[in-house]
Amino acid sequence: MDNSRTQDTFSQLSQEKILKIMNMVKNKEVSIEEALHLMQKEAYAEKDSQDLLTGSQFNFIIYKYKHYRWQKRILQIDFNTRTIFNIEKGIIKKQFPFSQVKACEDTERRRFSIVFHGRQDYELEAVSLDDKRKITYLLSRVIQSNSCKRPAESSFYRPAECDVIHEGLLDLQQNACTCTEWVKYLVQLREGELALYCIGLGRKNNTADPVTTTINLTGGNVSVSKENRCSTFSIQTKEHNYLFRIPFTVQNNRMEDVSKLQNEWVTLIERNCQLRKGALLPQEGSQGCTFSEADYEDLTVPLNEQKEEVLHFGATSATASLNKSSSPQTKPAEGESAPASPPLPLPRSKAEVPPAPPALPQLCSLSPLTKRTKAFHWDVVPCDKIQKSVWASCDPCKKRIDVSRLCDQFQLQEIAVFSGNEPSVNQHIMLDRKVAHNFNIFLKSFRIKPSELEEKLYIIHEENGGLTDEQITALRRYMPTPKDAERYQSFKGSSSELHVVDQFMLEMCKIPHLGVRLDLLLAIRELPVSMRDLEPLINQKIHASKQLLSSQKFVAVLEYILAIGNHLNEKAGKEKAKGFRLSSLTKLPLLRGKEKTFTLLHALVEQIFLHEPDLAKFSEELTELEAVPDASMKGLSAEVDVLKKELEDVIQCRRLIKPKTIKVTSQESQFYKDLKDLIQKYEGDLSQLSKRCDEMKKLYSNVLVKFGEPQDLNSQELFGWVSSFISEFRKACAEVMP
Repeated sequence: MDNSRTQDTFSQLSQEKILKIMNMVKNKEVSIEEALHLMQKEAYAEKDSQDLLTGSQFNFIIYKYKHYRWQKRILQIDFNTRTIFNIEKGIIKKQFPFSQVKACEDTERRRFSIVFHGRQDYELEAVSLDDKRKITYLLSRVIQSNSCKRPAESSFYRPAECDVIHEGLLDLQQNACTCTEWVKYLVQLREGELALYCIGLGRKNNTADPVTTTINLTGGNVSVSKENRCSTFSIQTKEHNYLFRIPFTVQNNRMEDVSKLQNEWVTLIERNCQLRKGALLPQEGSQGCTFSEADYEDLTVPLNEQKEEVLHFGATSATASLNKSSSPQTKPAEGESAPASPPLPLPRSKAEVPPAPPALPQLCSLSPLTKRTKAFHWDVVPCDKIQKSVWASCDPCKKRIDVSRLCDQFQLQEIAVFSGNEPSVNQHIMLDRKVAHNFNIFLKSFRIKPSELEEKLYIIHEENGGLTDEQITALRRYMPTPKDAERYQSFKGSSSELHVVDQFMLEMCKIPHLGVRLDLLLAIRELPVSMRDLEPLINQKIHASKQLLSSQKFVAVLEYILAIGNHLNEKAGKEKAKGFRLSSLTKLPLLRGKEKTFTLLHALVEQIFLHEPDLAKFSEELTELEAVPDASMKGLSAEVDVLKKELEDVIQCRRLIKPKTIKVTSQESQFYKDLKDLIQKYEGDLSQLSKRCDEMKKLYSNVLVKFGEPQDLNSQELFGWVSSFISEFRKACAEVMP
């Protein structure tokens, strides 16, 4: 960490926190370098408190897996309406009241899950670790507000800060590829969560953000238990098993002290889990298990994805199990790590050996000289259906086909050879097994050598030879973690000896600011597309609002409705009204007369044709509202807000990666020049779009005032009511005046 960054970190901390960290160094609880990382963590926490606790509505770009690809969405956490919105291109796809949020599960890298009461979980991916930290922070505040006994006293308009119940330094066991190691964490227990701040990593990755993990205690499925040794305890969640160790320090140098700290941690965490379970029981029971079809919108794809992963990954595991079953020893092979969680107890004795599974079917072996082709993934007719179908009499051998033509069109492209022959199947891989498996699948279609990767990052556009958007997104997903970077940077051998996965990871670790560069490339490409998509939607809302403000015929129709409604209500013994909400327009076809086909809407049409037939053409003044609106002004405003943040991030990224020295290649010089020109252009375009967005919001606010609607009414609802009324009015006109 450089001097300027250290000074900035010090300036953001209070004297009390600095003194606390210095005492940790004095007592040899942390090293000087770990203390610097701890101060960096505290600085991030201070910044989050300032930025997040003062706002009431927060917009984040996230990615949601759907239809076998990651779709870009906006996650809006609105403390004004106490609602979480899922927005896509200005359209509010889903909305969830805060009361439905049950927990937030922290998963690998940038991914996380929002757990809801009585509906499918949301598996999402943030664009950065910083965004993920902010989202999980806000969601923990949402969960905290749900647990309040009297919600009316909680803060409805901004996220509330949670006090730290207990904190201290703990070692967390982590399994590397070749060994098991203990990593130092600052652990903070708050109501509903256990926050882990890694301070034991980053010795060779000083620019990385503090690695943060959050264990949610709100799901009702968290348990804590003491281990055999007096210094360790474990926390089990639905997804993970965490093994902690009380470190020996100058102050805790006796077994009695360590055992006391172990009991204190276990008791406090256990008490917090029990409180959370008690608080959740009535809420879960009241929700029931009712689901609508909309609730299962994204259920099929994740299940298919899970099956596909099991198929790919399970074949290797099953083969390994068969090979190991022949040996009486059950110890892991040399170099393998111990399992992250203890095995589940088996109902049989240890001496009893389970029967071996059936042999796996042998895959067709292809000669090395055989040209492989793409597979045609058709739907096969079941065997029991063949006999009575046309397929029973079919003989594909009788049909002559041009094999050479098929092979020419559908053979798989040769994959670039990086370093000689393909590595053997049993070649050791340094990367995490699951990540390496998925990354290897991606690399099979990535025809770029590891040594060419950095050069590709200086090409902005794909048509000029740059990376595709899909490749950039995939590389961002497999970015080396600080732990990966430390492991690969300690490698001293030749890269040609490594598996292709490790070769790419090693090269990615060598590229300075790789994550920033990938984010920059993706943002600089997506910005113009997003602005181009939003502009017509914003213009349409502006025109719709102007038409509602200027239409005299529509107001005259509303006056007829008011007169008819007051007449009926007066005869029914009710008071007259001075005005009505536009939502009442949808109720006109629901009030039927003595003739079942005659409604109040038909009566309105009759009165208009009888007295002012010209008003029947009022929809000609509201052409922009004829179609049912998709995008809402709330969603469009969130999109523009996110674009502003994206452009600010691009400017910051450019400043970060721009070299301080004059020595740059001609390619790098051209890259920074093109980047500067694009930023200037996007700033102008976004400024105009922002002005149009402000105009849209102002006009819509005038519409709400004109028709006496509340200022927080969603434009989708209001425009939807008018659009539906126009459609129903035309149908009634055709029936009354055929």
